[in-house]
Amino acid sequence: MYPEEEPLTEITDKEPRALDTRLVTFTHPRSPVAEAYRALRTSIQFSSLDKPLETLLVTSTGAKEGKSTTAANLAITFAQAGSQVILVDADLRRPSQHRLFGLPNEKGLTTMLLEEQGESPLQYTAIPGLRLLPSGPLPPNPADVLGFRRMDEAIARLKKEADLLIFDTPPIIAVTDAAVLSVKVDGVLLVFSAGQTRRDHARRAQALLEKVNARILGVVLNNAQLDRAAYSYYAQAD
Repeated sequence: MYPEEEPLTEITDKEPRALDTRLVTFTHPRSPVAEAYRALRTSIQFSSLDKPLETLLVTSTGAKEGKSTTAANLAITFAQAGSQVILVDADLRRPSQHRLFGLPNEKGLTTMLLEEQGESPLQYTAIPGLRLLPSGPLPPNPADVLGFRRMDEAIARLKKEADLLIFDTPPIIAVTDAAVLSVKVDGVLLVFSAGQTRRDHARRAQALLEKVNARILGVVLNNAQLDRAAYSYYAQAD
């Protein structure tokens, strides 16, 4: 077990790089896309009025459906609303959160799980209230690492440091990582891409999560065509 008195280690980048433009909730907060993420935040909050979510997992059916961008923007909107948020890059195969936020990835989740000290090298982001736990060095057996007893201990410890933990995981159909971690969190968000995600893959993703009794909160549809009237409203708003 981790010693209670030992604080989490936080590192900062001495030369922070620019945030990725896909983080629209920060770079373009008045855009309709940013507003859509805020609406998603509200929907998630209303889905758990009796017991607020403390841990949320984001996954997709396949690659390039926008699950990492969705996780990052959702984390930003919760932080902007006043929550203390930790975004965890649990994609131990193709991590991307450190690149989105322009932060290093020498240490991260795997460091916390595999080293005896159990340190958690949290990194501050440019968004107040939001910290990032990157993936760290990639292990040869990601699914086994996420299933470690230390993962439960890490989640419990991180929960003491924030109001909400958001986990970015690999696509659920491709590998078992998301299914393994889904049983350890309060809810799961599935990300689909309009015109790309196949219906049979969507149904299979749902079945895989239901098989392990994961709680599916809902679906995010990326790359959907924007309503021009709505865009005009936001563009002209004071």
